Amino acid sequence: LPMSKSSLSGPLSSPAFRLLWLGGVISNLGTMVQTVGAGWLMATIATSNDMVAFVQAATTLPIMLFSIPSGAIADSYERRRVLLVAQVFMMAVAIGLAAVAVAGQVTPWLLLALTFLLGCGTALHTPSWQASVGDIVPRDQIAGAVTLNSMGLNMTRSVGPALGGFIVASAGAAAAFAFNALSFVPMVSALLKMPAAQPKALLPRENLSRAVWAGLRYVSMSPNLMIVILRGFAFGASATAILALLPLVARDTLQGGALVYGVLLGAFGIGAILGGLANAGLRARFGSEAIVAGSFLGMAASAALIASSNSIWLTTLFLL
Repeated sequence: LPMSKSSLSGPLSSPAFRLLWLGGVISNLGTMVQTVGAGWLMATIATSNDMVAFVQAATTLPIMLFSIPSGAIADSYERRRVLLVAQVFMMAVAIGLAAVAVAGQVTPWLLLALTFLLGCGTALHTPSWQASVGDIVPRDQIAGAVTLNSMGLNMTRSVGPALGGFIVASAGAAAAFAFNALSFVPMVSALLKMPAAQPKALLPRENLSRAVWAGLRYVSMSPNLMIVILRGFAFGASATAILALLPLVARDTLQGGALVYGVLLGAFGIGAILGGLANAGLRARFGSEAIVAGSFLGMAASAALIASSNSIWLTTLFLL
């Protein structure tokens, strides 16, 4: 039978997308290993629990601060070049972090600063990567390509933390940072082989500040979109708080090491996969408002159960 272009195999038949997708999966895997390494290293070198929570803040703050300008950059410049700059920048920062870790010179504030810079690279990379899907595959294959990207991200969220915990437990945080640095190589190689696919603009490039303000004005005049953004912010803040304190849960409450932390973080990713698989069935039976309300209540109940549990297995179950 002929292969349907709407299937997942359609985008993978494109050599350019296949290389970039595989490179993205490996790069995301390195990021998850890096997350475990940074979180656990901070838990061992910091004297304050606040510093451990700041690792997650340093990871996510650049995305909040720079995603809008990065989106404007993705619309104004050749996305392949933007992706290359972001990937090479993150590779350089990861190499620097690995080097200072090997030398034993990592301090809490230096770790936060380098983690923040990695987050800046992610903030620059993500909008261009999401927008570039339409440049690589035909329009009728975009849905399949987006699904594959989501699947790849969720796979790395489940496997990466466990791998990171194993690497940190057996070889130390420096090995996790080195693994992250190497994980950028396939993506950089794929981008170098990728031809410039973005068509030349017929109109002059829009000023970056004007593009940012245009996007903000559009959002401000869309009440329904504002509600979605505010809900996403509230939910994300709650989920991020759990991730930020997870190293302390593994170390103090569960009396575990880096491997336990990796397993807990991996359970969070497995839960995302299970939620994605259940999404279609839930949407067929319930409305969007009911699903959103149930998700908030489920997250609140899970957070309360995690706070009161001293069992590794129960905590892992609650994180799902």
